[in-house]
Amino acid sequence: MERRQFLRGGIGAAVLASLPADSFAQNGPPPAARAWDAGQVVHLLPTASDSRILLKASFRKPLSGAPVLRVGSTRVQGQMTDTEGACWQFYARDLQPGRKYNLSLQAADRKFLCQPWDLSTFPPRDSRPTQFRALFFTCAGGPPNSDFLPTAIRNRLVRRALSFEPQAVIANGDHVYWDLHSPQVPLARRDNSRLDSFDRSALVFGDRNETVLKLAAGPQVTQVYGADCRSTPVFFLQDDHDYYDNDEAFDEIVTFPPVWFQLQLARATQRMYYPEFLPDPTRPPGLPWGSIGDSANGVSESWGTLRFGRLAEVLLYDVRRTCTLAGPSAVFIDPSVEKWLIDRTGSTDVTHVVHAPSLPMGWTAGKWMEWYPDVLTSNGKLTTSESKPYWQQGWLNQHDRLIAAMAGMKGRIPISISGDLHAIGIGKILRAGKQNLEGNPVTAVLSGPLGTRPGGWPSARRGIGSSPAAHVDVREEIKPIEQHSFTIADFLPDKIVLKFFKWDLKTEMPEAIDTLEPFHTTELDVSR
Repeated sequence: MERRQFLRGGIGAAVLASLPADSFAQNGPPPAARAWDAGQVVHLLPTASDSRILLKASFRKPLSGAPVLRVGSTRVQGQMTDTEGACWQFYARDLQPGRKYNLSLQAADRKFLCQPWDLSTFPPRDSRPTQFRALFFTCAGGPPNSDFLPTAIRNRLVRRALSFEPQAVIANGDHVYWDLHSPQVPLARRDNSRLDSFDRSALVFGDRNETVLKLAAGPQVTQVYGADCRSTPVFFLQDDHDYYDNDEAFDEIVTFPPVWFQLQLARATQRMYYPEFLPDPTRPPGLPWGSIGDSANGVSESWGTLRFGRLAEVLLYDVRRTCTLAGPSAVFIDPSVEKWLIDRTGSTDVTHVVHAPSLPMGWTAGKWMEWYPDVLTSNGKLTTSESKPYWQQGWLNQHDRLIAAMAGMKGRIPISISGDLHAIGIGKILRAGKQNLEGNPVTAVLSGPLGTRPGGWPSARRGIGSSPAAHVDVREEIKPIEQHSFTIADFLPDKIVLKFFKWDLKTEMPEAIDTLEPFHTTELDVSR
């Protein structure tokens, strides 16, 4: 059955009608880019390295022939990433480092699809740039026309952040909220329409599944970003909701590791809407669960490297996809990936090494799938005196190995800038278990959420805010703040400067976003 027949016919009507009225966004226009003609483009999200560019794009109407991306004088033919020709990717290689390229998109008939724009590759790997600015945030997803922060306001936050001219954007997880299971909801009140809208015995691409996926996920990305990041390389890391479930564990269901079909939903969403991670010579090829079918391109779905000359290297890693439930030997991150992370942490060829896991270090909200064993009791308190059902001791063991590697860096600032937790904050981890880290404490940063709904804050969902885990001593500089927010990090040869931004939905008008300034600034000195 063709997709149009599906939408017009009884099956399509039944599937769409079974869903809540606000569940699927309308396929309306993307946010209007200021002083730039988007033409037929719905969204553009590029990533870059010193020699490559990978661009994801979607268009208002399916294209009948392959479009072409021109990168300077290089011609790159598009590869269709859906089955109808609305989503495409462009992979340019062998580019010159540190060069600003003029990019343009042309249809098969050579007509321009949008106004040309510029995008720069990163500096040569062995160069010594004097500055690098990166934007960090998390949890930007959520269906439009729902109780999540409206996509227009999320886009406004993105635009304000981009006005500070970051050279890269790190969007750390939860780009899509469309959970398929609801074990916390009593069975009698549970709505399975989202789950039933997919045919889990079929492939994701083609007919019903692809149609539902596009309606569910597409607007959560395209309406938040549009083409506003077209000149800024982006790095999108997946977290639990990107696998179409919350991380939950009950006798009825344990949602992670992700089941095969939901893993394919995550892969398909990434394939259509945001770029995978480009290859890096210091990241071993073929790391487990990095990619399927794209080994020749060298891209990775779960393990990323943002390298900016010899000044900074950001290690991005997804803790959900390879998690195991094996007790003391359990891991979040596959052991071969852990080895890569520890090797890079101990390297000496770059000034700043930043860990950017999808799961935060330092704090807990008593959730099941955390590094830490703290559990929320029936009286609303966090404790480690009671066991946390389905939590794995091996997760904490891996945490301690990574913390030890970070604290063991000499002449560097140990730092983790993470996602997942719906808060913005900063603190120094002075102890982890029996490890005394006061000589070189690990700075832990909560990057701040962009699109959290009212019931999504830890204090609303669990009745408590986030607090330091019992396993660690954290000297909090900013206690976790539950507001829509983001962090800008400036990397300089002798320090890292962190600027924290927040906007309060309850007390501020959306117009205030346009003039947001940092509410707090922290300087981390290499010599300290």
